[in-house]
Amino acid sequence: MPTDDRDAFVALARELGTQFGDESAARDRDGSFVAKAYDVMRDAGYLALAVPTELGGMGASLTQVTLAQAEMSKHCASASLAVSMHHHITLFAGWRYRREMPGAEGLLRRIADDRIVLVSTGGSDFTRPNGTAEKVDGGYRLNARKIFSSQVPVGDVFSTMFTYEDPEQGRRVLGMSVPVKAEGVEVLDTWDAMGMRGTGSHDVQMTDVFAADAQVASDRPWGVIDPPLLVIGSLAMPVITGVYLGVAEAARDYAVAAVAGKARAEDPLVQRQVGLMDTKLRVARWSLLGALDVIGPDPRPDVDAFDAAMAAKRCVAEEGIAVCDLAMDVAGGASFYRGNPIEQCYRDIRAIKFHPLTPEQSLLHAGRVALGLPADDL
Repeated sequence: MPTDDRDAFVALARELGTQFGDESAARDRDGSFVAKAYDVMRDAGYLALAVPTELGGMGASLTQVTLAQAEMSKHCASASLAVSMHHHITLFAGWRYRREMPGAEGLLRRIADDRIVLVSTGGSDFTRPNGTAEKVDGGYRLNARKIFSSQVPVGDVFSTMFTYEDPEQGRRVLGMSVPVKAEGVEVLDTWDAMGMRGTGSHDVQMTDVFAADAQVASDRPWGVIDPPLLVIGSLAMPVITGVYLGVAEAARDYAVAAVAGKARAEDPLVQRQVGLMDTKLRVARWSLLGALDVIGPDPRPDVDAFDAAMAAKRCVAEEGIAVCDLAMDVAGGASFYRGNPIEQCYRDIRAIKFHPLTPEQSLLHAGRVALGLPADDL
């Protein structure tokens, strides 16, 4: 696929989404995992969307993955958000592969050939991971309770982090790969949330799990946004943000469809609200595309790229939540009923505020950078 065609995989995401989107409301209703979506995506090779073509994947760029996920959200936001966690780990593995870093090629080949699903525990990690690693003979003993482990019902390998008290360097963060079915790993049936209810983002309890030395992928300073984390944030946040942009765009489309051709469409207030939705969505999409331009196809560990990603996420959060609110106003009281797709969008969009950095932390980080103050300790 040509790397300059940013919409190259949007049609594929739409095609797949139509195959499982009919289950979105049911999975939202009972809070069960979107298993059908994963059957469809696995069969279509979509799990290898961001795997380089020479390793058997589709070779999608960061921008292409982001826009494909925005489209998929219009059919099933839970499936789109869940698989975005897999995609952003894959994108980082591709970044490491281009630099010939150990283990990257093997992981990417497993994604393409074996169709494994990578589970991020980023909701528990970032700069201060929940969980500890204790050095033992040949590896580490891990103990943790990880939250927001999206898609874990079908996951194969965790991409996860632990706090390690190094006797020489002090407190560190170890990044590791841990099999989901490793001894001592227990998936807890805890996911019962306001929105994104089909993501299967259960808590995971890890008790005395052994990880060999070879499973350690990184050793980083604790409590610091260091260069590798700048890259991870620059790759992960646009993909995640694209999911929520798609949710807001879907809410707008449902609202317009609810009033088009009806007397309500003649109301100047409704007309203004539709115009406001469209304006906000233009700004949100421009923000995300602008951030992708700043980040580029192969980001360096760059504070400006990281802040661009976070600024776009904040913009989509602010504008997207407002659009979903407006969509309910435009559609009227029918949108207040469970089972109305706008009501689901209204709940799903609100999850965007809980991905790090939060909207307020994004402002704090950007302000510290602008003022020349330390900004790596959030």
